[in-house]
Amino acid sequence: MTPGSIFMNDPWWIVLIKVIGVVVLLLTWTIFNVWYERRLVAKMQHRLGPIMNPIALGGLGQALGDGMKLLFKEDFAPGMVDKVLFTIAPLIAGVAAFTAWSVIPLGGEVNMFGVQTRLQVADMPVSALLILAVASVAIYGFVLAGWSSQSPYSLLGSLRSSAQMISYEISMGLSYVAVFLYAGSMSTTEIVEAQGLPLFGGNPLGLQQWYWLLLLPSFIVYAISMVGETNRAPFDLPECESELVSGHLTEYTGFRYAIFFLAEYINMATVSAVATTLFLGGYKAIWPLGFIIPDTGYWGFLWFAIKVQLLISVFVWLRGTLPRFRYDQFMNLGWKWLIPISLAWIMIIALLRGLMNHGLLQGPLLWIIIGVVIAALIAVVFLGGDGKVDGMADVDDEPFDVFSGGFPVPPMPGQTLPELADVVAGTAEFDQAAPAASDDRKDEE
Repeated sequence: MTPGSIFMNDPWWIVLIKVIGVVVLLLTWTIFNVWYERRLVAKMQHRLGPIMNPIALGGLGQALGDGMKLLFKEDFAPGMVDKVLFTIAPLIAGVAAFTAWSVIPLGGEVNMFGVQTRLQVADMPVSALLILAVASVAIYGFVLAGWSSQSPYSLLGSLRSSAQMISYEISMGLSYVAVFLYAGSMSTTEIVEAQGLPLFGGNPLGLQQWYWLLLLPSFIVYAISMVGETNRAPFDLPECESELVSGHLTEYTGFRYAIFFLAEYINMATVSAVATTLFLGGYKAIWPLGFIIPDTGYWGFLWFAIKVQLLISVFVWLRGTLPRFRYDQFMNLGWKWLIPISLAWIMIIALLRGLMNHGLLQGPLLWIIIGVVIAALIAVVFLGGDGKVDGMADVDDEPFDVFSGGFPVPPMPGQTLPELADVVAGTAEFDQAAPAASDDRKDEE
């Protein structure tokens, strides 16, 4: 029996138990992650409030209380909004957040109330593509939220969010392709099982061929893309409070705001779960701890949860340490770096897999070639720049006149400002010239 065929034997009540279990898991995991993020950022930035919170379980009760508050808070909508789309938008985002988990394997084969099944709601030959499709549908929730709010801040936030998610979804999808080529399948279950194969033939140490090592460029591209896909810092440009208040969430309150808040944290867990499934061996045990705690049965979920939580910790770490990117820098990273690197890497992987399938590439030669390719890609990334900032023109040695165009403009990096006396003189000349120019225009009229 193949791993995928076992799902066809599940009775309806087993499927219902799995669905309810996934929903409960995501709700409780979100509450925990809100508390976990507060605590971890507080430890990193020495914030005494979240660290010394006296509420039960070190502040875990506060996260639960915040969620309950949003459920009973007044669900207010401004009069100018399109009420139908304003209500549908968070529902689309929320449903898409839960749906992606239907094809993610949480564990291996288990016995559930006398029925032999897998710890996964369902699987299909194109499960990984289903996750991408669901993520694409979720974009409509953010777009409709900004459009229906009839607010400039909300509209600009939704436009940024859609452009950002589409741009980084391309590089994310390209990182999937390398996994498909290497595993020979798009089924999430079969991808995890393929990573359970020994790294070397007859490997006595139990090392497995997890794809984060074999497909390191794809893993790096995916890791960057998943931060941009979820609008998390330092890529939280659609919701940056310094420019757009709260972006597409500006006009939302109460339960509808809570759904967007819930979807954001579920999406953070979703991309971490997908990274675990495609690159980190899924529910397979971490070597060499697998000799102590196995990954069979329900123990597989423990290893899956540990890996996902470690990736969520990276999200929190980035938020607590890195400043927000400028929007042009952020889009340049996606279109000028991640997508071209992904395309080149896919062609290399396709060539290697073709040679391996025909028996032309075996043994240590394969690892030597992979090492050379990875080293070349790293050299291109870190040594390919010219040391200039994007968009910065060549700078002259002459002093920069901030009033040359009539209005003061800031100098670019490397430009020298004139002496203060010259600036004052230039300002006086501009003030004298402005009324004269105004009188000339009046005479012409």
